[in-house]
Amino acid sequence: MALVVDSSVWIDYFNGKHSPQTNALDHALGAQEIIIGDLILTEVLQGFRSDSDFHHARELLRVFPAVSMLGADMAMAMKAAENYRALRKRGVTVRKTIDVMIATYCIEHALSLLYSDRDFDPMVKHLGLQIPIK
Repeated sequence: MALVVDSSVWIDYFNGKHSPQTNALDHALGAQEIIIGDLILTEVLQGFRSDSDFHHARELLRVFPAVSMLGADMAMAMKAAENYRALRKRGVTVRKTIDVMIATYCIEHALSLLYSDRDFDPMVKHLGLQIPIK
C-alpha cells in the first residue's frame, strides 16, 4: 500500500529531528511507494528560508509521485467539507482545514497517512483515517 507523508513529518525529517515518524519515513524510503500531495508539497516547501535549501528539497521531493488532493471535479472538496462538519458535530474543532483535506484524500483513496500533527488524531478515531504506526 502506498503511503502519504504529511508535511509535519517531512519538516521534521528535513530538520534532522528524530522521532518514531521520521524513523518510519526513513525506513519507507526506497522500500514503499510514497505519494506526495500538492497541498503537502506546498506546506513543506514554503517553510524553507534559504533558496538553496528550497531548491534542494524541491529536487528531492520530485522523485515521488505527485497527486492533486482536491481535484478539479470538486468531489473531494465536498467530501472534505462533510468530514469537517462531521467532526464539528462530535465536538472536535479542527484547527487547519488543510489537514481535513489531506485526511479526506487518504480516506477516500484507502491510503495510510504518516503524520506527527495531533490534529489528525480525531480523523483516525472518527473518520477511519489509516495510519502506518500507532
